[in-house]
Amino acid sequence: MRRNLKLKTIMAEKFIINGNRELQGEIEVRGSKNAAGPCLAAVLLTHDECIIDNVPLISDVKNQIDILKSLGVTVEYISERKIKFKAEHVDVEKMDLEKFSKTRMSVVFVGSLLTRFHYFQFSSPGGDKIGIRPINIQLKALEALGARIKKEGDLYNVYREELKGAEIVLSEFSPTATEALMLAAVLAKGKTVIKGAASESSVQDLGKMLLKMGANIKGNGTHTLEIEGVEVLHGCEHKVVADHLEAGTFIVAGALTSGKVVVKNIDFDYLDVFLEKLKEIGVILEKGDNQVTVFHSPRLSAAKVQALPHPGFPTDLLPMIVTILTKAEGKSLIHDPLYEGRFGYMHELKKMGADIEVVDPHRAFVFGPKNMEGVSVNSLDVRAGAVLILAGIMAEGKTIISDVFHIDRGYEKIEERLQKLGADIRRISN
Repeated sequence: MRRNLKLKTIMAEKFIINGNRELQGEIEVRGSKNAAGPCLAAVLLTHDECIIDNVPLISDVKNQIDILKSLGVTVEYISERKIKFKAEHVDVEKMDLEKFSKTRMSVVFVGSLLTRFHYFQFSSPGGDKIGIRPINIQLKALEALGARIKKEGDLYNVYREELKGAEIVLSEFSPTATEALMLAAVLAKGKTVIKGAASESSVQDLGKMLLKMGANIKGNGTHTLEIEGVEVLHGCEHKVVADHLEAGTFIVAGALTSGKVVVKNIDFDYLDVFLEKLKEIGVILEKGDNQVTVFHSPRLSAAKVQALPHPGFPTDLLPMIVTILTKAEGKSLIHDPLYEGRFGYMHELKKMGADIEVVDPHRAFVFGPKNMEGVSVNSLDVRAGAVLILAGIMAEGKTIISDVFHIDRGYEKIEERLQKLGADIRRISN
């Protein structure tokens, strides 16, 4: 059986920002995009009701919910961000492959679907264009549990007999590979050991939800997971962890402008390294109970910043800190060994006046301080779009950001929330 994919055109929208405004007030961090996806996939592991709270209202997550609906999962909104799911009757042949292809996080559904079906198809997942991001690691890991996966054109055909536990060594700390494995292993026969497991917030949050459902998992939050398969899982209620990437973005916004910004609903377990680096650079901030107050920080120093898997500096916050370093005195080094295509946003920042030298696909020098000026720039991915918003907020004049659908994938109504802080930002349609 071969199913056809029909992709729709995304409506073009832009952000218009008049920069150099004082930011003042409070902003609350929403639920994590990266954590919500695997938790949504987990509802397929039981016929019972699952209630997920703190669901971020962003396009990637809405897309995942639409995939569940297409499968036959009943979806009931208890409140705006609290949703009840019941996956009692699921028909995998009705899965919306177009929706599946739009986001990279869709690949975690494969782990859940393996526990319910002996055969199904899925489309190549999408996501940010930040380098070579094949899903070979995810698929190879699932094959170790008994899946057989073959690609034909744009579709993958998945077959399996019995899922059996195995010892699996991941070749890199891949959150999606770890999550897909966890979802499949909790109902597999026998014991699965995942070595080289990722320990990012999304992985840990999924582990917490699976434990509530009755899974037998040891080592959650470490790089070695031991999962003993169980016969059945039950429903649960789970609250998605706060998004540390969104928190980091808003903290930087406060540091770049005059005024005082309080960022609330922060989980410090995933932000400590980031905050320490900001302090090293000279950002003035105060930590409170689940919140950070950040002040305008006029005296900034150059630094070396290297992205590493958790608990290292988050790769998705590296672009945000570049905006800080354009205002810092001296020469800073940025190193992202994880993705070779991530630095596209630096070329957009250079259009605005940033002095950046890209040495190779993984390293760049940032020279400061430099004043930024508003121009027309393009959002290349979700984090690149966010960094351009930050640059536009601190720049002189008008900044126009195209392709803001990328930003909507990871930030909920970001322009409306920044407006409440005093930012002059608005959305327009072409």
